[in-house]
Amino acid sequence: VQLQASGGGLVQAGGSLRLSCAASGRTFSSYDMAWFRQAPGKEREFVAVISESGGSTTYADFVKGRFTISRADTKNTVNLQMNSLKPEDTAVYYCAAGEYFSRYSTNYRHWGQGTQVTVSS
Repeated sequence: VQLQASGGGLVQAGGSLRLSCAASGRTFSSYDMAWFRQAPGKEREFVAVISESGGSTTYADFVKGRFTISRADTKNTVNLQMNSLKPEDTAVYYCAAGEYFSRYSTNYRHWGQGTQVTVSS
């Protein structure tokens, strides 16, 4: 599966953005889908994951209550709705597809190219 992330941009603190990840290939619905992010000078970190059925989600503590992950298998997309954004959310956001419902990046075989999110104070 090939992934293409979009929707990043510049937003003021407190604002919202919606990231989308479009997948090619018929097997999209069989993958658990996740978002990770990487800020300058920092390691890539887990943000959220949604199971292949869409019935289970897990979030990093620092985004709970602010971000929502969802998927639309008919459109081969996974979305990340980000509300109440903070300057510390500034990072490149990556979507990933894998066969394990996991917060560990090593469990994901397929990665999108990343989309930049910048939150100004």
